[in-house]
Amino acid sequence: MNFFQKLFGGASSAKPEKRYYNFTVKCLRCGELIEGRVDLDNDPSVEYEESGEVYYARKVLMGNGRCFQRVEATFKFTPARTLIEQQVAGGEFVV
Repeated sequence: MNFFQKLFGGASSAKPEKRYYNFTVKCLRCGELIEGRVDLDNDPSVEYEESGEVYYARKVLMGNGRCFQRVEATFKFTPARTLIEQQVAGGEFVV
């Protein structure tokens, strides 16, 4: 029975990991709120610094068509995918 539970996705006692980092930015040009997300399994790229491994992700967002201003967000994560730093150009983060 244990084999079939594993095969067909039976109840698992392991807590699922957080796969996405969701964020919202406000465009400085038109004031539109734009939602974005970073796929923590696929988007970050590793860079080796003196302090060790650091993962970077970059997202370029554009609103629904009222204005065509691009908002660029960059993120810095630890190897455990904990956010260290975030920066934005063309907008501001909304908490």
